[in-house]
Amino acid sequence: MSVRAKKHLGQHFLTDENIAKNIVDGLSFENYNQVLEVGPGMGVLTKYLLDKDAEIFVAEIDTESIAYLKSNYPKLKDENIIGDFLKLNLSDQFEGQISVIGNFPYNISSQILFKIIDFYDDVPEMVGMFQKEVAERTAAVPRTKAYGILSVLVQALYDVEYLFTVHENVFNPPPKVKSGVIRLTRNPKEGLVGNEVLFKQIVKAGFGQRRKKLSNSLKVLNIPEELLTHEFMDKRAEELSIADFISFTQNWKDHS
Repeated sequence: MSVRAKKHLGQHFLTDENIAKNIVDGLSFENYNQVLEVGPGMGVLTKYLLDKDAEIFVAEIDTESIAYLKSNYPKLKDENIIGDFLKLNLSDQFEGQISVIGNFPYNISSQILFKIIDFYDDVPEMVGMFQKEVAERTAAVPRTKAYGILSVLVQALYDVEYLFTVHENVFNPPPKVKSGVIRLTRNPKEGLVGNEVLFKQIVKAGFGQRRKKLSNSLKVLNIPEELLTHEFMDKRAEELSIADFISFTQNWKDHS
């Protein structure tokens, strides 16, 4: 029995065992004993996760994949096979911390990252495979084309490491693009506490018109008068570091 990859679910099944093992080995398995795999498919990562000293949960919506997992991985508890990751409330679903891992469906990869941001307090670590462009955008540094909203919002909360690139030919069916594996490790969120909503608004508005200076792109937010002469107003969003965005948000909060 095998599972037919379904295009509408963004399924591309990894067939290289060494790469699967390397992805699993990217998790530290420190300070927590719960791991949630998103989109396990036929369990190429699951088999290695089940060998670890941790309780393994999988989030899968494909009924054919669920039947395959139940049949082939008896160590995986039925009650640990849960539904749509994007609909889960991780705080309610799990007691304590849970790391996230997966060969993520490409059609929801950005949504997965934003979901992890939303549950920052619950997710200390993530290792995942995305299409290479999304992996590079997540890990991007200022003054590069890839640096944008995703880079800033993720890196404000997590340290991001680009681990390795994966070729198209190790999937069934092969995707049309290369993939990249990244690791997120939660950071202390210094300077952001209480300012998260404003921070997101400034970042999104700033990159919404990334070719314009912040003095123009932030007009939609009613810039505090005291900040109209701030040095960042003559810069574009892509020129600001994560720390710059955080300190600027604090200044904005202090004057509003």
